[in-house]
Amino acid sequence: MAPVRHRRRPRLSGRTAWVVAGAVALAGLGVAGASVATERSEPETSAVALDDRLAAERSADDDRADRSVRESATPTPEPGASTADPSPSATTPAPTRTATRPATPKAAPKKTTATATPKKTPTKSAGTPKAAWVNPMPGAAVTSCYGPRWGTLHAGIDLALPAGTPIRAAAAGTVVKAGDVGDGYGISVFVDHGNGYLTHYAHLSVASVAVGAKVTAGQRIGSEGSTGDSTGPHLHFEVHQGGMWNQIDPGPFMRERGVDLGC
Repeated sequence: MAPVRHRRRPRLSGRTAWVVAGAVALAGLGVAGASVATERSEPETSAVALDDRLAAERSADDDRADRSVRESATPTPEPGASTADPSPSATTPAPTRTATRPATPKAAPKKTTATATPKKTPTKSAGTPKAAWVNPMPGAAVTSCYGPRWGTLHAGIDLALPAGTPIRAAAAGTVVKAGDVGDGYGISVFVDHGNGYLTHYAHLSVASVAVGAKVTAGQRIGSEGSTGDSTGPHLHFEVHQGGMWNQIDPGPFMRERGVDLGC
């Protein structure tokens, strides 16, 4: 074995030794200061780390609590129910429509309708009222009027139609004479109307009523003929006022009662 040689350290000069000693001293001070700073910063660093850890634990607790609340609030789907996301139409609220007030329609002008007056239908029981006075032989031709004729007074109106034409009572009344009494009038009928007037129907071929019969206006009382002082079939019609044989002109009398005999 080779012998170990110890290297000799160079010996420092006096100035150099002082420099080294000062550096060593300064180094010792730095180490002591660093140690002190380390001792001072360690508690501060430990306190900050502890606060951070506590804050992290609180945050974790809060997260767990929030998750628990969310999980409890989330509805559990029923068995068999679809887990698909709801359609947008189901989750999206329908847009709110603003109601628009419709315009008020103008009232149409009222149409005035004429109310038809119902027509009165005459009942069968009422019938057509009969005239109080009628033509004793309607449609006949006038052959002679009331007035002077052949030197004497023709006291009536002569009406002509074929023989056998019905003769009718000019108004309602009572028959006071019927037949031929030989006075030149042949078969004749007198009707008393009860108001001071009588009517006379002469030269009949036959009388259809008897004395005392009640007749109505227009009722048949005989047939046209040419009995008595007659030159042909005709009706000699007279009106007597206030009693028998007080003849007056039948023309004006009948016209006043709505019957025109043509004279």
